[in-house]
Amino acid sequence: MAFEPSLSTSGMRPPLASADAPSMADSLPSINFGFEDLRNRMAQFTIKFDAFIERGRKQVLEERNQFHINLAELEEDERMRQRDIEILTLKSQTHEQTLQKEAAEAAEMHAAISSITLERDSRLTKRDRLKQQIAETQKAINVKLEAQKAHAQQLDAQSRLNFPELEFWQDYLCIRIEGAGREDRLKFVYSHLLEKDWEAEAWFELGTASRDYEVFHTRPKVDRNALEGVVDLVNDDRDFGAFLKRMRKLFVEAMN
Repeated sequence: MAFEPSLSTSGMRPPLASADAPSMADSLPSINFGFEDLRNRMAQFTIKFDAFIERGRKQVLEERNQFHINLAELEEDERMRQRDIEILTLKSQTHEQTLQKEAAEAAEMHAAISSITLERDSRLTKRDRLKQQIAETQKAINVKLEAQKAHAQQLDAQSRLNFPELEFWQDYLCIRIEGAGREDRLKFVYSHLLEKDWEAEAWFELGTASRDYEVFHTRPKVDRNALEGVVDLVNDDRDFGAFLKRMRKLFVEAMN
């Protein structure tokens, strides 16, 4: 048997529904998606989010302001520390200069002390040397004084013996004896040397400090060699009268 398409399709179709028949969608259960609640929740979230953002913005502003304040304080602290460092550096430099100055003064003082010490030692040495020289000089003076004392005693004894003889020579040779300004010198003054001028005088100074006589000054001047011969002769023979006579002769020769 042949296949009939029209028969097969028509036999399988359901019957057409009428316009008054109920819809299948109406028979489905109703679903509430909650859009209003979602909108409310979204609105609340937006309010909270805006509040969160505002709080965050305020916090950021506050933190930034606090950061600037802290930064300004740190910068001020840094300036103060830098100022303190400069002050301490200046004080350190001043202290170093003071130490250098004190060191220089100390070195100068030590040098002065060393110089004074050397000078003191030199003066002490010189003082000791002078003490020794003074002691030696005093000893020599004492010896000389003793010798002069003994010589004076000898002269005194001799003068007592020679006084009559001295008076004779004073009268005979027209001599007068004077002081010469020193204890160990005598001045012998002659007169009546020239027949044409009896008032003309001549004199000499005789040193008596030692055993040997010494003639220091004469007026008028006489021949030096002749004078030395006369002095040497009296020191040898100790004949003082003859010495006075020879001196008179030298003056007469010098004045003529």
